[in-house]
Amino acid sequence: QVQLVESGGGLVQAGGSLRLSCAASGDTFSRSPMGWFRQAPGKEREFVAAISRSGRTYYVDSVKGRFTISRDNAKNTVYLQMNSLRPEDTAVYYCAAKAASYYSDYTYTRTYDYDYWGQGTQVTVSS
Repeated sequence: QVQLVESGGGLVQAGGSLRLSCAASGDTFSRSPMGWFRQAPGKEREFVAAISRSGRTYYVDSVKGRFTISRDNAKNTVYLQMNSLRPEDTAVYYCAAKAASYYSDYTYTRTYDYDYWGQGTQVTVSS
């Protein structure tokens, strides 16, 4: 069982930056594809960014050029650096982990691809 704990959310003005962190338990982190999702009030949870075991990345179009996902396997942590934030980025952000694999090196964009979820961290961008 993998536990994920997000941190780094908060209130920021439009144009500002935040860095989210997600610390994972266990010893399989380096083999787990990871992702970030977000959910705004009244909306479904949506994909934001993903990173494969080897560090390949993929982003939803609305955050390309503004957000960067990265991982530090020595610290069992995945990050989401968010720059040029907009009010429409306001949401609860969730970290997700897919079960570890020795074979695939894909990025995953669907909620049902992931096996473990964090509790979420609130990001609020004021205009």
